Amino acid sequence: MLNILVINGPNLNTLGMREPAIYGTVTLSQIVATLQRRGEELDATIESFQSNHEGALIDFIQQHAGQSDGIIINAGALTHYSIALRDTLAAVKAPVIEVHLSNIYAREAFRHQSLIAAVCQGHIVGMGWRGYLLALEGLVDHIREQLNTQIDVKEGNV
Repeated sequence: MLNILVINGPNLNTLGMREPAIYGTVTLSQIVATLQRRGEELDATIESFQSNHEGALIDFIQQHAGQSDGIIINAGALTHYSIALRDTLAAVKAPVIEVHLSNIYAREAFRHQSLIAAVCQGHIVGMGWRGYLLALEGLVDHIREQLNTQIDVKEGNV
């Protein structure tokens, strides 16, 4: 069974109420419940964490990434300015997928840059809550491909 961390940054605890025209009406707890159901189907456990505090996110990643097979992160506004969060993710050995509900490239100019994208395996934006599901499915497939490749190499099948 794979262990996937789902990490959400500032203001994502207000999903469903905060600017529904941009972020939709689905709450973070609904997103997490959907991911947990899909995770069961994919033989993956989902461990979710949200904080409005940069240091708490960094502490969580440092404490849990070593036991994780992959990470899905929506860093919220920290995406655009947190070098500390970027450096934390760069040190993670497991693959990381960055998710944003809205298309950050179709919004204000200050949102167009993601400091964390360069240290992530993938980047999904503008798909609303479904972006989390796409990230989960893609991440699980990627991890399994990597595991199968490692087994094939060890057995001399490549």
